[in-house]
Amino acid sequence: MDNRRPLIAGNWKMFKTCSEAVETAEHLVKLVSACADVDIMIAPPFTALAQVSEVVKGTCISLGAQNLFWETEGAYTGEISPAMLVSSGCRYVIIGHSERRQYFGETDESVNRKIRSAVSSGLVPVVCVGESEKQRELKETFSVLDKQVKKGLDNFSPGDLNTLVMAYEPIWAIGTGKTASAEQAQEVHEYLRAMIEKKFGNSLAKSMRILYGGSVKPDNIAELMSMADVDGALVGGASLDPLTFSKIVQF
Repeated sequence: MDNRRPLIAGNWKMFKTCSEAVETAEHLVKLVSACADVDIMIAPPFTALAQVSEVVKGTCISLGAQNLFWETEGAYTGEISPAMLVSSGCRYVIIGHSERRQYFGETDESVNRKIRSAVSSGLVPVVCVGESEKQRELKETFSVLDKQVKKGLDNFSPGDLNTLVMAYEPIWAIGTGKTASAEQAQEVHEYLRAMIEKKFGNSLAKSMRILYGGSVKPDNIAELMSMADVDGALVGGASLDPLTFSKIVQF
């Protein structure tokens, strides 16, 4: 893994009220307190960020948000700025998740603007890319990823992207119970790393963490993590239960 430190991230999506989020986080803190060699991030809904931030402060768990808007402030009803996330205790932000692309009109261009605003605010962007089932059947996986990465990272310098984390999420494996095989994941991760190398040079390609997301569970995490270019996981459903998520963290 070229000394890339694994990152296990939990995306809680639209689940958990404030009190449920606090309870889950408190339980998780106890379960993973001994994990020294893995970075852990959880992304509760916006409403619970500030409260969960108090729970994870000073622990080995970092806080992430599920989205952000690219402007610093203004008349954008319902949107959340990078500074608001930072003030809520966030260190990470998920950008361009397939559900945002699918249901809320997220494009490669808006992903690009969001990455820029995250980076300039000192947040670590976790940028999601991935193909649909139809695209995979039509053998379009690599051309889809090509476009997402090229447009998403357009006009950045390697220095801008030092902290950026990429997450490969095959849309056909999200919430479906289907998981890409470890070999399928490795093939795509290797391709993504080669793309980063071509576009931004060897040192960024070597240091950039590329996570796998899509029905990650305690019983498939070890095999996924044994692949040379898989540096962690972006976990959806299985991150909602602290016990299940702690088993993934302790792969």
